[in-house]
Amino acid sequence: MLTVLVDYDSGNLHSAHKAFERMAREHDAGEVIVSNRPEDVTRADRLVLPGDGAFPACRKALSDHQGLFEAISEAVTQHARPFMGICVGMQMLASWGREYQDTAGFDWIKGEVVKISPSDKELKVPHMGWNDLVLDHGACGHPVLAGLSAGDHAYFVHSYQFNVTD
Repeated sequence: MLTVLVDYDSGNLHSAHKAFERMAREHDAGEVIVSNRPEDVTRADRLVLPGDGAFPACRKALSDHQGLFEAISEAVTQHARPFMGICVGMQMLASWGREYQDTAGFDWIKGEVVKISPSDKELKVPHMGWNDLVLDHGACGHPVLAGLSAGDHAYFVHSYQFNVTD
């Protein structure tokens, strides 16, 4: 099994690569590579798209690597390859990102990524720090959340939220 971490010059690759290598080693889950080549994306069994920075800049960087956006889209939508987005990589699953300008995402999940605008003005944005996890009942059985429980602590750094429309 091959896991490809997509390198498009906008990701937090080092930490993600080390984490996925460890996971693969401990669970005999195959090879993990970092690549910006559409051919590697096409042959991957699993894809990971990290992202660090602003939605428009990440989307542009992905498009600047010839054929990469299309290869990812084809692998996921036509070949049902498992996909994980990290940070802005997850945001790009949306139809639109509204950071600084309207920017099209992959449109795999109908919705938009918008600035967090809490009704309680005492809450600070960006949201940074350790918080208790609040898990939706439907999400609790998902393998990505295996080993996590409501009330566990996680560190958050974000200013944007994904509003799903369907």
